[in-house]
Amino acid sequence: MTRLTGPGAVAGAILVILALVPVPALALHQPFYLALVARIMIFAIAAMSLDLILGYGGLVSFGHAVYLGIGGYAVGILSFHGIDNGFVQFAVAIAASAMVALAIGAVSLRTSGVYFIMITLAFSQMVYFLAVSQNQYGGDDGLNIRRPSDFGNWLPLDRPLVLYYVTFALLAALLFLASRIVASRFGMVLQGARSNERRMAAIGFSVFRYRLAGFVVAGAMCGIAGALFANLTLFVSPSIMHWSRSGEIMVMVILGGMGTLYGPVLGAALYLVFESVLSRVTEHWQAVLGPLLVLIVLFARAGLFGTLAWLVSKARRRHA
Repeated sequence: MTRLTGPGAVAGAILVILALVPVPALALHQPFYLALVARIMIFAIAAMSLDLILGYGGLVSFGHAVYLGIGGYAVGILSFHGIDNGFVQFAVAIAASAMVALAIGAVSLRTSGVYFIMITLAFSQMVYFLAVSQNQYGGDDGLNIRRPSDFGNWLPLDRPLVLYYVTFALLAALLFLASRIVASRFGMVLQGARSNERRMAAIGFSVFRYRLAGFVVAGAMCGIAGALFANLTLFVSPSIMHWSRSGEIMVMVILGGMGTLYGPVLGAALYLVFESVLSRVTEHWQAVLGPLLVLIVLFARAGLFGTLAWLVSKARRRHA
């Protein structure tokens, strides 16, 4: 039987742990942990979608949270108008996020470096203030969602356990899809453009088109996370797409390890657990997370995932 490599073993362990979380949570009558881990998985999807263009494409987008908000508002606005069908809501969330990503990417990808960062930031703030100005949908106060997405009696998302495993299934499916994209010719072109854009263009690849396609795919994936987040909280507000939220998602990617896909899952877990635990102790919990992030950047550039994979591989070599 083929033994898993270090990264494969860590990735498998992550999925197994997430699949088994409901067992102790329900046995101990602690539904809070079920909601916390569901939230972690939702932000893991958002972080993984950013890692697709950041870790593999080298595109430092500082407005990625806008797609999280668009996915959430797609559910909230449709529910506000009496459209509760889950298939319609999720389809609109994906399509709207992809269309906005297409529009933003078509402009921002014509620049590079700090200009790209600032343009994505500017676009995200434009959408943020557009949401703030929509008083019909709650404006700055946000919008309450009367009920979760309706997929019929066979998939009742109003049950926390069902919503948890739907989120887990979508996370696993998107991780698989992203891994196939990365390993494909399309993914190789993205990685090649990150390393040497001029050389990729010289051998005949349209770098702009490949990057734009990757940008749209990442936006659509993040839109799914937004739709799930709206179902989890039954509330959506403009704050979900503020530039600071984009910064948090980027921190999750860096903590877990850029260019790993599974790393952002660990990064989201660490960030949100820190937020949940330390925020009860002090409102300045970021002051503890900050030095940790600095240490990881300096001494563990592969992030938590890369470090764990290295430790597993080292332990296996020692016992071989």
